[in-house]
Amino acid sequence: MRRTTRSQSRQKSLIPAPTAQPLHQPMILKTTPTPPNILFTLPSIFTPKLTGLSRASATLLNTKRAKLRASIPGLRRTFASSPQLVLTLDATLVFAQEEAGTAVCISASGLVLTCAHCVADDATTALDSSNAHWLIFAAGTVARASCVAWDAKRDLALLQITHSEPLAPLSSSTCPSPSATSTPSSSSKTPFPHATVAERVPRVGAPLYCIGHPGSEDLEASTPGTKTGYDVLHVSEGTYRGLAPGADPQDNSEIGGMMHDCWTYWGHSGAPVLDAQGGGGLVGLHSSWDEETGMRRGVPGEAVRGFLGEWTDFETKGT
Repeated sequence: MRRTTRSQSRQKSLIPAPTAQPLHQPMILKTTPTPPNILFTLPSIFTPKLTGLSRASATLLNTKRAKLRASIPGLRRTFASSPQLVLTLDATLVFAQEEAGTAVCISASGLVLTCAHCVADDATTALDSSNAHWLIFAAGTVARASCVAWDAKRDLALLQITHSEPLAPLSSSTCPSPSATSTPSSSSKTPFPHATVAERVPRVGAPLYCIGHPGSEDLEASTPGTKTGYDVLHVSEGTYRGLAPGADPQDNSEIGGMMHDCWTYWGHSGAPVLDAQGGGGLVGLHSSWDEETGMRRGVPGEAVRGFLGEWTDFETKGT
């Protein structure tokens, strides 16, 4: 019996998709420009014609962008004592559509990590170059990305940013928020804010942070369409609870193998789970929860490191 509920609203009805992915489908990759040809040329208003989104989704993108720009100073103050955690906050992204999840940038060149089920239900759709993904950084910078790696078994996907609004350089001391009316030159070479993947598994009981995008609709309300009132990005605290008994950290196709107790809601899938004391390293991605126990589950760092190791091999060796 399936005991998982994904925390991402592609499966908004909370009913598993009718055609499940094979449990041991290998990672599928496609080549990308090296180095990536990122264009800092996106305009300040995002229309359905530009984005390919519906009018409602394009409006939502612009609304989320404005809300994130307004909320980022307060969110940064949450991590005022840890510059690394501030950088990871700034590296967190939300998908433009309401029915999407969370992601995190992991390289200065714009590689973005998220859960496979946030991107697509199958490899063909995931790696279709015509399927652009619109995301928004925590500070309100909009980016367009394409999926370059998708792994159903690990429940991980890698996106490459191809277009972005100009990036505002961060101050190492004050980390000011970007102005809503002014942006850097389109020739800016400012690297993307990015998280650092932790090199080791945290100890059981270690404090964690989770930065995620809770959905705006209350799925537990008796009246459809009831709003939650949650912010676009939410920082929650909890602890690392270890791997689930008998779990294979490389197989998260049914439910995430990592256990944690940070608060999450649907929309949190792909949210970075961070070591609160060990330098703010990325220890996994939130992905799901166990409906019987209520335990939050995620893709563990072991799977993340394995996935990225295979990607690096592909990029350097072509195999």
